Amino acid sequence: MNEFKHYTVMLNEAVNALECDNSEKIYVDATLGGGGHSELILKKISPHGRLFSFDVDIDAIEASKTRLANYQNLTIIHDSYVNIKCNLEKLGISKITGGIIYDLGASYHQLTTLNRGFSFKYDAPLDMRFNCGENFSAWDVVNKYSEAELVNIFSKYGEEHYSKRIAHAIVKSRPLNTTLQLANIILHAVPKTNSRIHPATRVFQAIRIEVNHELLNFEKSLKEVVSLLDSGAIISIITFHSLEDRIAKSILKNLSLNCRCEKNVPVCKCEGKLVELVNKKPICPSEEEIKLNPPSRSAKLRVARRV
Repeated sequence: MNEFKHYTVMLNEAVNALECDNSEKIYVDATLGGGGHSELILKKISPHGRLFSFDVDIDAIEASKTRLANYQNLTIIHDSYVNIKCNLEKLGISKITGGIIYDLGASYHQLTTLNRGFSFKYDAPLDMRFNCGENFSAWDVVNKYSEAELVNIFSKYGEEHYSKRIAHAIVKSRPLNTTLQLANIILHAVPKTNSRIHPATRVFQAIRIEVNHELLNFEKSLKEVVSLLDSGAIISIITFHSLEDRIAKSILKNLSLNCRCEKNVPVCKCEGKLVELVNKKPICPSEEEIKLNPPSRSAKLRVARRV
């Protein structure tokens, strides 16, 4: 395995939001990654507190097992955060008493590992799977989806203006097997501009999101995990693009309403207000962090507390 490199974005801000100093409560890191957030949580909580960290990427699991080997109050779970509830139930945990942290998107390790196929900067098989045990990959999207399906995901997940041109060019050029083949097709399908953003950026993002069901999984997980949170437990969410942030903002805002029933319902039948927003506007990385790690400039942190 290549050395696992990962810069932990908004490390202190996201973990400090959990208010976990010397806590004996139960915490969850939904996206273990390089282990940066998990490590700081473990440093802060009491030895009697517990942390359960999830990831589908075996490279992340192995790297973090080594990094965090000295912590006895950590349980690393090789599974998606969409399955937090069932995994905790198996371990006899019914409530997350302290809080949960999400750090969404692909890791630096995934983006820069040649054979993972996440980047158009290197020639690699069309892969893009977070979980290498899954059978479905970027190759399936690029070579099996209809032109209309490609247009839909490029528009929806990539917010790509030239979705139709790109989808048509891909279908005409099949089969495509590598990242550079795909990037080259995209490059020639769109008009030349002065933008510093590579023309393939949005399409690669869209395919990655589709392959890993990122937005669907995040939405499902966030809605479900609220019922697991004890009163006072905190949700800390780092997003990296507008689609993720829109979901986080929308769900948290909806859960913060005093009533979510339909307007024509005479008596409130919902559970009422479930969370309070700790920050109504997202927290952004410091200028110092952006200088150290330019990709962090797009990160946004939203925090809410279970009532």
